[in-house]
Amino acid sequence: MELAYYSDYAVRLVNTEEPSRGQDSLTSVEAVRELFGANQSAARRASDADVTRFRSVRGRLRAVFEAADGGDETLAVDLLNSLLLEFPVSPQISGHDHRAEDGSPLWHMHLADHPSNATAGFAAIAAMGLAFHLTEYGVDRLGLCEAAPCRNAYLDTSTNRSRRYCSDRCATRANVAAYRARKRLEADRSAGTGLTADSAQRTTASGER
Repeated sequence: MELAYYSDYAVRLVNTEEPSRGQDSLTSVEAVRELFGANQSAARRASDADVTRFRSVRGRLRAVFEAADGGDETLAVDLLNSLLLEFPVSPQISGHDHRAEDGSPLWHMHLADHPSNATAGFAAIAAMGLAFHLTEYGVDRLGLCEAAPCRNAYLDTSTNRSRRYCSDRCATRANVAAYRARKRLEADRSAGTGLTADSAQRTTASGER
């Protein structure tokens, strides 16, 4: 498993809450377990107590994205470093997948966590994955969706650093809103120009009389 894969853990956790909409899907142990995806052995460690702990880590991870999105690189790194210190991992070489032709192991880096609870394990992987993404691609690759009121987190993997939205749905919604805004502005300008012309004609006619 590539280290880049783990950065998605942070995004998944942060996006369980949409503060501007007052929505929060992280309300049960089942919701916590779903965040682990295919890692079912880790998910089974989750208990009701992890709901509150996961929410705490979520707030700290969102703060990293907010700092990065606001252009404060030093703060984003400091916040992420505090998570890395609190939730350490051990990199290990893993070979649980095998080549089809000869059955030999497909060696890759794996992050082994040694958690006291499910939250510690998830936080360790999420923080390490995010740190890898940040150092490999840059702090400006961590963003928050610009399609108000969304503000979901995303990782920009575009070649020209052009991503501004968390999903195609939000991008389309923002483009439609921008198009409608332009049309309203054009209509307002046309109306204003028409009124100005009418006023000029009335003024000219009064002067001629």
